[in-house]
Amino acid sequence: MHIHILGICGTFMGGLAALAREAGHKVTGCDAGVYPPMSDQLRALGIDLIEGFGAEQLALQPDMFVVGNVVSRARLPDGSPKFPLMEAILDAGLPYTSGPQWLAEHVLQGRHVLAVAGTHGKTTTTSMLSWILESAGLQPGFLIGGVPLNFGISARLGAAQRPQPGPGAQGQRPLFVIEADEYDTAFFDKRSKFVHYRPRTAVLNNLEFDHADIFDDLAAIERQFHHLVRTVPPSGRVVTNGLEESLTRVLNKGCWSEVSSFGAAVSDFTAEGDPQAFDVLHQGRKAARVEWALTGVHNQLNALAAIAAAHDVGVKPAVAAAALGQFQNVKRRMELRGTVRGIAVYDDFAHHPTALRTTLDGLRRSLGAEARILAVFEPRSNTMKLGAMKSQLPWALEPADRVFCHTAGLDWDAAEALAPLGVGMGQRAQTAPDIATLVEQITQAARPGDHVVCMSNGGFGGIHARLLEALQRG
Repeated sequence: MHIHILGICGTFMGGLAALAREAGHKVTGCDAGVYPPMSDQLRALGIDLIEGFGAEQLALQPDMFVVGNVVSRARLPDGSPKFPLMEAILDAGLPYTSGPQWLAEHVLQGRHVLAVAGTHGKTTTTSMLSWILESAGLQPGFLIGGVPLNFGISARLGAAQRPQPGPGAQGQRPLFVIEADEYDTAFFDKRSKFVHYRPRTAVLNNLEFDHADIFDDLAAIERQFHHLVRTVPPSGRVVTNGLEESLTRVLNKGCWSEVSSFGAAVSDFTAEGDPQAFDVLHQGRKAARVEWALTGVHNQLNALAAIAAAHDVGVKPAVAAAALGQFQNVKRRMELRGTVRGIAVYDDFAHHPTALRTTLDGLRRSLGAEARILAVFEPRSNTMKLGAMKSQLPWALEPADRVFCHTAGLDWDAAEALAPLGVGMGQRAQTAPDIATLVEQITQAARPGDHVVCMSNGGFGGIHARLLEALQRG
């Protein structure tokens, strides 16, 4: 079929486009500000991209319009529609569907789906699990909200049949690993994306309040997670973080599948040792050892989640641990962008206060107390823009020696929120209304041996390259 994707440059929709193309469908798409890296990946696949959401795209006459959740019925100040193409589709009565729905019907059907859900670590854990299954010779398909460096692509269909069949009636099913997002599906389907995926193995990695733009409170998100649990079959498995009270509440609402836990002292899978080199215990007995380049307790827990999920499809913990020893992480996860005059500049996707804290804690642990860490961040997610978690920022940024905050587009006072750290020239925290000022502040503060971590879930105005350039000039 010919599908036309509205909002094709998002990581999920771009991955879906790649899968559809690989499956033999004709794929076209549109977006506002067609942008890399997804635009580059899609053009390399021969997918035509159209700039904007103009109604003239009806002339393409696709069999189906696949609508991303960036699309809405919003109006511009002059009263005209923000997405004229969507209005034209509705007016003409043409067929349309959401990305998750199309994926469920055309890709996931007949596969053993391993879905990785959670507030933090979804992309990293999905990448770890995909790499473990690949290393075990199982040739999984996957759709990941980032680019795992081991694969260099964000999505692929994988083997049509499982190379090494597993136990039971479902053991022939090919494997597909998907990052399972709790954000809503589309303007016409306000359920979380993950309820479409019907996993046989569901990973509940962690659960905190997030997405304040669509969820009123933590209980509302817990309800969506329970909707996911309801879709797991009785012979399927829920892999859950035993340290999270919120996930305990989710499972206490009802669970009809087998359960494996990780993380807590009484869990099925636990870790002993430093996050960079630790033993994996399965039901109290040493089953494997992980030695790798990643840092932080959060990544240790991500590893346990991936090992437990892989175990459900027959991969021994020792095989999984060996694969993690070769795991190269994901683009934009503590990715070293360059070192100038002894100053290292990293790019990290962290945007929630807990993610900021765990990233900085992990770096502090690996560097030791003497090294200086400069944290540079922008509150860019909808939740952070609303100021819903501003009171947590001093705690989140505490492991850093210096803090620099980009304040453009905020309706709340970042300097006031960061006041417990001390704000102003020469103080521990500084704020800047634009990238140029931010780069200047950091350049003046940085000295050889420093580690500068730029944290955002957006492009951050290309700050990494600008900062390296400014440091080079001295």
